[in-house]
Amino acid sequence: MKKVLFGVFVMFRLVFPVEGQELLKVRDAVEIALQNNYDIRLSKNELQIAKENKTYGNAGILPSVSANLTQNNSVQNSTQVQNNGEERSLDNAKNNSLNYGVSLGWTVFDGLGMFARYEKLQELEKQGDIQMKRAILTTIGDVITLYYTIVEQQNLLSALDSNIQISRERLRTAENRFSIGKAAKLEVLNVQVNLNEDISTRLRQAETVKNLKTGLNSMLVRDLDIDFNVHTEVTIDEELVYADLINQADQFNPDLQLIVLNKRIAELDLKNVKATRYPTVRLNSGYNFSRSESSLGFVARSNARGLSYGITASLNIFDGFNQRRNERIAKIQIDNAALQIEQQRLLVHTNLKTAYETYLTNIELARLEEKNESIARQNLNITLAKYTIGSISAVEFRDAQENFINAISRYNTAQLQAKLSEVQLKELIGQVDF
Repeated sequence: MKKVLFGVFVMFRLVFPVEGQELLKVRDAVEIALQNNYDIRLSKNELQIAKENKTYGNAGILPSVSANLTQNNSVQNSTQVQNNGEERSLDNAKNNSLNYGVSLGWTVFDGLGMFARYEKLQELEKQGDIQMKRAILTTIGDVITLYYTIVEQQNLLSALDSNIQISRERLRTAENRFSIGKAAKLEVLNVQVNLNEDISTRLRQAETVKNLKTGLNSMLVRDLDIDFNVHTEVTIDEELVYADLINQADQFNPDLQLIVLNKRIAELDLKNVKATRYPTVRLNSGYNFSRSESSLGFVARSNARGLSYGITASLNIFDGFNQRRNERIAKIQIDNAALQIEQQRLLVHTNLKTAYETYLTNIELARLEEKNESIARQNLNITLAKYTIGSISAVEFRDAQENFINAISRYNTAQLQAKLSEVQLKELIGQVDF
């Protein structure tokens, strides 16, 4: 009965690990990352900058108004000879002038370049929005990947804990057999060595789990010393269809969306370059006041104030063929953007095809390793019972014990790889759920 209860205890520890810390679910981890992660916060700031830049004034559509003030003073020793030959001179002659007013300038036509610039600012805002979404998508994927890596390693750690309990029971059994003369001292020593080996492996595994948790805390931008447990159950979406993934990737893959936007921006740059072929018309207006005083001269003091207005038009007639060169370059950049779209689409489809094949393989492996883990578990129970009654040797039991741990490790790894394949596919289509 003791052996049966011990076996039940071991299986309980493997399926339901003891939880001493707060349970951190994958959704909780993602939500914390969305609030704290530096890459996301930086992307949000870049998007805010793009929004602030999207103004009519930044595009050059609105007029500019400025206030001006100028005051000049001088003290000079002056000599003047007039037309009639009379000479006038004055030492320390003071002169001063004061000008101030308000001026307005407004470019009313520049070949429609101002509207092309405003459209470009709108596209840059969209670009910033997609870049932020890409940062969010990448962060979610990284958090989920690291979270389930911890799940894998935590499950293995729990299995190692149970393995140590089994080895300790083996040691007690070997010592009892030695005490009644049914086993040699060598068997006890071998079992003790196995136990020490299991404890050493467990220490290394605990270090791995702790370091992974530190990495996740860093990604979540919180205290690195926070300890937590993870939800050890891994749920894999096995219903992904390749044709649906391709259609979603063409619509929502952020890298592909960014390159499509780059082509639109290149087209607007061409419009802006072509605008310089047309004349630029600018309205000018202002209201100014001026005052001057002179100690020596025909006019001792003068004042003026009033409205000024006019129009300025300019046309580029020849600039060393730079206009033609700039237009050709802009057209080549549009062609490059179109080629990059096709290149990126092919790359996305290639990655998606490869990832989908890996996804299918990993799902099959996870199913197979689940069966192997169940078989190894049954084999360990049978071997434990046989070892207890002395019908098999310690070496044979050790083989069954190691097979069980290896089966658990392979099953955990297969589950992790299947989950990571699912996450990779959903990243490629721009829709990671959690």
